[in-house]
Amino acid sequence: MGFVLGIVLGVASGIGLIMAMVYYENIRAKRRTDLAATVAAFSRMTVEDARKIFTPEQYPPWVIFPQMEKLKWLNTQLEKLWPYINEAASELIRSTVEPILEQYRPVILASMTFKKLTLGTVAPQFTGICILDSEPGEIVMEIEMQWDGNPNIVLDVKTHVGIALPIQIKNIGFTGLFRIIFKPLVNEFPCFGAVSYSLREKKDLDFKLKVIGGDMSMVPGLSDSIDEMIRDAIEDSITWPVRKIIPIIPGDYSDLELKPHGILEVKLVQAKDLSNKDLIGKSDPFASLFIRPLRNRTKKSKTISNQLNPIWNESFDFVVEDPATQHLTVRVYDDEGLQPPQLIGCAQIPINVLEPGKVKIEWLNLVKDLKVQRDKKNRGQVHLELLYCPFGTENQILNPFSSIVPLTDVERVLKDTTEDDVSDIERKTSEKKHEVILRGVLSVTVVSAENLPVMDLTGKSDPYVTVSLKKAGTKMKTRVLNETLNPVWNQTFDFVVEDALHELLIFEVYDHDTIGKNYMGRCIMTLTRVLLEGDLYDIFDLDGTTSGRLALHLKWTPQPIMRDV
Repeated sequence: MGFVLGIVLGVASGIGLIMAMVYYENIRAKRRTDLAATVAAFSRMTVEDARKIFTPEQYPPWVIFPQMEKLKWLNTQLEKLWPYINEAASELIRSTVEPILEQYRPVILASMTFKKLTLGTVAPQFTGICILDSEPGEIVMEIEMQWDGNPNIVLDVKTHVGIALPIQIKNIGFTGLFRIIFKPLVNEFPCFGAVSYSLREKKDLDFKLKVIGGDMSMVPGLSDSIDEMIRDAIEDSITWPVRKIIPIIPGDYSDLELKPHGILEVKLVQAKDLSNKDLIGKSDPFASLFIRPLRNRTKKSKTISNQLNPIWNESFDFVVEDPATQHLTVRVYDDEGLQPPQLIGCAQIPINVLEPGKVKIEWLNLVKDLKVQRDKKNRGQVHLELLYCPFGTENQILNPFSSIVPLTDVERVLKDTTEDDVSDIERKTSEKKHEVILRGVLSVTVVSAENLPVMDLTGKSDPYVTVSLKKAGTKMKTRVLNETLNPVWNQTFDFVVEDALHELLIFEVYDHDTIGKNYMGRCIMTLTRVLLEGDLYDIFDLDGTTSGRLALHLKWTPQPIMRDV
């Protein structure tokens, strides 16, 4: 009996021990998993996140306090130097900024100069500093600066009717991120040849305009014009990718200057499901596009009246100066006539996601604000075709008009206009393209469709497709296939295209009824891809329906000619 009891107790103890070990291992595994998740979360945390979560007293002294002490030391030294910086910088700013103000001077004004210019007694404060990973031969530093200054800035403004207005710029509040580049690194003290600086990000800029002894409303539109002029001047003179270069060791530093890197061709095709801004009728949308938000480099589309699904089919060219950091921004507005337009939504795409020489088709979701995306409301989508052509690209990677105007010709235009503004380069590039007509034969094979929506009571549909060229006005139609949601047509149509660069191909799918027809969806495309590839097969989603795809085969046979000018 004792033997049996011993066996039972031994087995029970063994089982209990095994269960305890398993339980302990599970706890350890869970702790390791939680620790890994915590470490991963901390590895993704930025300095801004840390500032929001922790107070300065909670930071580990060996990590943060040295940086805070460095910033405190820098700010202390800047306060000591500020009276001298104020005196030296005031004259420098006057001599360098006045020509820029003249460049952006509103047409309603005859002249604009500085009457008074001092930076005041309040020095800026450094609020953050970091060293970035960079290429060999350079050191890149970014410094965040905040300035709530008390400068004394008075503009001497004269209108064409002889009115002189002393306008004071006051209550300036500025927060920005400056990038400083020490390049090239050399073996001669101070070990770098030049310093480049630029406003990498303008986080906040507020100021007020006041007429001394008068009222800004004396000249209608004056306040808005000067506000835009000041912001444009800052954007064009110091905002990245523009950079100012200070030689430290004598030498040629022209390679550090801002230079165009390539041309971005943008086709604004269409938009869909735009939010309606009008109480009566529908919105009248137009789009503005830019890489740098300057008035002379912002492109605007035509306005499509009373339409939430506009088709623009417009092309624009942009000079790209820094493909690694620049973005294309699209803003869609509702045209309000004499009133300021209402923003429907905006979208942005970085240049560095585009493969040089390859067309990228994008449907971009419109949002209310590109920086603070809290509003989840559906504002519609915008359809773009993008082609980035870097300068120096070999002739095998060209734009759609390569057989007539290779990229080297565009570069020649650039070289011939080195003294021109970038907006002039964009204009001359567009004019060069306008001289080209791409004529040819486009063979379109409507292969099949799949997962079309049910339109009949039988649970099927009787689909057919219309194929049309928007600019030429040519339209053709497939046969009707009865009782199917996955039709196979394999029908080919040949179109003579007179101007392929500006043509638009529209496929619309209908359900045939004895009386009338039911719309099922559509697919709209430019000819860019087939011009580049020559022979194209792809499957395209249908817009305007919950399901459905269209298989198409396109073939292009060119007959290029030059436009008479």
